[in-house]
Amino acid sequence: MTRRTVAGLIGLAVLALAWIGPVPAFARQAFAGHMTMHVLVVAVAAPLLAIGIAGGRFDISSRHPILFSPVLASVIELVVVWGWHLPVLHHAARMSHGMLLLEQASYLAVGLLVWLAAFGGGECRGKSDRNQRAAAGIAGLLLTSMHMTFLGVLLALAGRPLFGHAGGVADGMSALNDQHLGGVIMLVVGGTSYLLGGLYLLGGLLREKRDAVSVR
Repeated sequence: MTRRTVAGLIGLAVLALAWIGPVPAFARQAFAGHMTMHVLVVAVAAPLLAIGIAGGRFDISSRHPILFSPVLASVIELVVVWGWHLPVLHHAARMSHGMLLLEQASYLAVGLLVWLAAFGGGECRGKSDRNQRAAAGIAGLLLTSMHMTFLGVLLALAGRPLFGHAGGVADGMSALNDQHLGGVIMLVVGGTSYLLGGLYLLGGLLREKRDAVSVR
């Protein structure tokens, strides 16, 4: 079994945990649970699935280079993620199964877009093009890490609840503390995942440059 296959299977398992495991029940009770579902999809399952897809027959990133431009993909994800955290849309996703399905599907789509833009198509390009794509991937992932971190900080440090719906809060936690916990989850898991992805690409780029220098 190849590394790509293992990564893809683990990614599917994480999706199952996020969507049909205990997490959805927690998400119905608390904002922190909803945020846990969110980061599992975009920051854990999506990169694993992208690794499983990258370089294979289902990797369409090299056929659609404009759409899969890493910086453009990051901007698209920013619009989608921040849009779903507008109070009216967040409330709709918490209260309606149909809107929740739309929210989660859009999270998975933009997550795969960003991670495939960064990791995909490597086997289909020459070394120079691959290095340029890696550099663009670093920029895209670091930009995504920044906006995820910023959103997490806003939620974690807000002085009042930002979402007005009257959803239940687990374990007697206040709505504000629940929101703060959700922000910390976004900050730690969401921000860190994209940062690590960018650093991984940077490490590979530096190794290639070092090897090229040593050959000379």
